[in-house]
Amino acid sequence: MRSDVTRAHYDRLADRYDENWAYSPEFIRWMTGAVLDRLDPDPGDLVMDLGCGTGLYARGLVVRANTVVCADPSLAMLAQLPADERLIPLHTGAEDLAEDRIAPPHDGYDAILLKEVLHHVADPPRVLADLTRLLRPGGRILVVMLPTTIDYPLFEAALKLFQERQPDPENIAAAMVHSGLRTELTYDEFPLTFTVERYTQMVRDRYMSLLSNFDDAEIETGISEIRREHPGPEVRFPDRFAFVLGTKR
Repeated sequence: MRSDVTRAHYDRLADRYDENWAYSPEFIRWMTGAVLDRLDPDPGDLVMDLGCGTGLYARGLVVRANTVVCADPSLAMLAQLPADERLIPLHTGAEDLAEDRIAPPHDGYDAILLKEVLHHVADPPRVLADLTRLLRPGGRILVVMLPTTIDYPLFEAALKLFQERQPDPENIAAAMVHSGLRTELTYDEFPLTFTVERYTQMVRDRYMSLLSNFDDAEIETGISEIRREHPGPEVRFPDRFAFVLGTKR
C-alpha cells in the first residue's frame, strides 16, 4: 500500500468495515456472483484474495474453491476473518507480495482477486506484472475497481480528489496485456439506496480510504454540502465497477 496512513485507516475501520461496506445482503450476493462468474474457480483451485479486508468475498470464493489465501496489510482486518481452516490469513500487501518481500504460502495460484486495491499502490502496472508470476498456467487474475468517475453523493472536494487519483481501468487492462495475459474489460453496476442519515454517518466514518485525506472539520463541511444537495430522506445512486480479467496463456 502507498503509506502507513492507508493501513492505519483500515485498522481504524476494521470493527465497522462490514457495516459500512456490506451495504446489504443483496449487494454482497451481487458482487460475489460477479466475481465468481469471472474467476470461475473449480473445487480444486487455489485462490488468493489480495486485499481481502474482513473476508467479505473470500467467504463466497471458498464455497467454490479448495483454499483461499486471505492477504491484507491490516492485522485488524484479518482478525475479522471467519473461523474456517480453508481461509488462510496472510499479513501482507500487494506491493510487498509482488516485490518478494513476503513469500506466499504456495508456489502458484489458479485465481487471484484484487478488489479495490490498485488505487493504493504506487505503480499498478509493475505490481500486476509481478503478480502474474504467481499464476499457474491457465490462471486468472481479476481486478475489480471503480471507474475514473463515480456518481456517489460525496462533496465536491472528495469527488475531485477521487478523479485525480483513480487509475483508469483501460490502463489496467493494457498493463495486463503487456504482461502477456489474455484480457477482458467489462462493467457492471448495482443500484444503492441509503437514508441520508446512514450515508452521512458512513462519510463521517470515512468508509472510503479517500476520505482519510480530510480532517474532521472538512468532513463536517462536506456533510453539510451533501445535505444541501440531497434534501430528501434518501440518496440513490448506481455503484458501477470495472472488472478487468486476465488469463495466463
